[in-house]
Amino acid sequence: MKLTVFGATGGIGREIVRQALDAGHRVTAVVRDPARLDVTGSALEVFRADLTDPQELRAAVAGRDAVLSGLGARSRKDAGVAARLTRTVLGAMEAEDVRRLLVVSAGPVGPEPKNDGLLDRSMRGLVSAILKDVYADLREMEAGLARSGTDWTSVRPPRLQDKPLTGRYRTVVGGFPPKGRFIARADVAHAMLSMIDDMGTVKQGVGVAY
Repeated sequence: MKLTVFGATGGIGREIVRQALDAGHRVTAVVRDPARLDVTGSALEVFRADLTDPQELRAAVAGRDAVLSGLGARSRKDAGVAARLTRTVLGAMEAEDVRRLLVVSAGPVGPEPKNDGLLDRSMRGLVSAILKDVYADLREMEAGLARSGTDWTSVRPPRLQDKPLTGRYRTVVGGFPPKGRFIARADVAHAMLSMIDDMGTVKQGVGVAY
């Protein structure tokens, strides 16, 4: 497949690029600073852009089978970037009639998992209070997806870890895995790539966790 990856220098985006290349896909990595991308490969194209103009991004998404985005706030001070930058991506995709889009969101944005204990509910409430601006940004991003004409999937992980790929994680379409507290960035990337052709995830939020 021909894939475009936004946020390719971030933890999840870099893993998407690496795993997609290993799987034999052709990848366009959209970055602000190419020097920050430490992944290489003969099937990799690096596209430099600042993500402010949909017209500038049309060449990066034209003719692609899917677009995957790891765009999002790195800290609370960055709240607002996910919705804003995703609007730019959507504008470029809709101009080029590219439909499949998978984005990273967060577990607390979706419905609470059933049968979780008091500890999990309490921790989720605490984190949601601390990161309320970040989650508000992600909810706005997801609302923009729902209004778009794309075949979108919002992948919602819990707390992220920098650990090796396991391939052993749980997914729940429209919900979240009970007691799902952690997941490695590499496994989030793996899940996103595996969902590209899964029509059961189209126009859905998908919780993913160990």
